Amino acid sequence: MIGRIAGILAEKNPPQVVVMAHGVGYELDVPMSTFYNLPRTGEAVELLTHLVVREDAHLLFGFLTAGERMAFRLLLRISGVGPKVALSVLSGLSVDELATAVATEDASRLTRVPGIGKKTAERLVLELRDKLASALPSATRATTSSGSDVLSALLALGYNDREAQAAIRGLAPDLALADAIRQALKQLAKP
Repeated sequence: MIGRIAGILAEKNPPQVVVMAHGVGYELDVPMSTFYNLPRTGEAVELLTHLVVREDAHLLFGFLTAGERMAFRLLLRISGVGPKVALSVLSGLSVDELATAVATEDASRLTRVPGIGKKTAERLVLELRDKLASALPSATRATTSSGSDVLSALLALGYNDREAQAAIRGLAPDLALADAIRQALKQLAKP
């Protein structure tokens, strides 16, 4: 199995990139979270990889972080979730956002990802609940009860997922709920 690839980033065509390594151009599909953080073409890049072998193709997927690759592999173990759906989940949600949605059993957040219906979202929450927390303990930092309550409050007020997640990142874990919501709203009000 190919575990990582290092070389020169030759092409960027979302969601696919080409990495030149020792005269060979490797095509990799990457989640958008990785794609947005890649260097410019012509620069050096190193990606963690996952190889999927099918009867009709060998598909290589690339990730900048070990957390993304681990989440991708956990998603693949779920019945009905293939590489394209797993890539779509990681393109629509960061690993932290996925961990938060699973920990708070918020299947509706997962249904916002293209290609994920209600039944698939519920299956993801059910099957990832224990696996994601144990495999990615650092990804579940923001899933304390107060963090999820603040997140729910911000979503109920009409803020989108990314805005709400960004607002709760810097909150102290020992804040009272009302104070945490106030600080998050102040964060969102900053220009």
